[in-house]
Amino acid sequence: MTPDDRTDTEVPVTRRFAVTFDYLCPFARNAHEHVLAGLQGGADWEVTFTPFSLAQSHVEEGGTAIWDRAAPLARPGVRALAAGIAVRERLPDRFPAAHAALFAARHDRGEDIKDPEVLRRALDRAEVDGAQVLSWVEDGVALELLREEHERGVLEHEVWGVPTFIGATRAAFVRLLDRPAADTPAAIDTVEHVLTLLEARGNVHEFKQTDLPV
Repeated sequence: MTPDDRTDTEVPVTRRFAVTFDYLCPFARNAHEHVLAGLQGGADWEVTFTPFSLAQSHVEEGGTAIWDRAAPLARPGVRALAAGIAVRERLPDRFPAAHAALFAARHDRGEDIKDPEVLRRALDRAEVDGAQVLSWVEDGVALELLREEHERGVLEHEVWGVPTFIGATRAAFVRLLDRPAADTPAAIDTVEHVLTLLEARGNVHEFKQTDLPV
């Protein structure tokens, strides 16, 4: 019997995974809301929230990397990513709320997340000291972590977009069309389904809906 002949119940589905994000992307918002809702609802996952810069992914081959250019924090999405990383590293208990608030600033409120004041207000709404977080961003540590984690994702897993789920054996770009709203069981079920496809269905390489729901 080959791995692909086994049933889902015969293949252990990972409880530890990473998922990439950039606050610019609405599909990243959808996926991360499912993951956050699941964690809040008691899902037994060990999740690493990994930044991936869409601005950097659009740099032409051989071009100067975003983080090596003048004023890298002013590039699309970069300051917001650095703010999220700073909270993740220094205030991990507040990261879920801050993470959701930064996505909401862009996609629910339609605000310009290149604007430091927009980020400060979003973090304040999440009961995080936004001014303090932005001061941490300026020391460059979060930007360096962004660079390291983005480049590691590309090198180790050929990550090219968000959200990418990275499991024990492979990584997959996943688009979820809905948001979990208040349905925590549905959020957990959705993420579990993604993890099953990721780990237990290695023969499913690409599954893409050709017609979008009306």
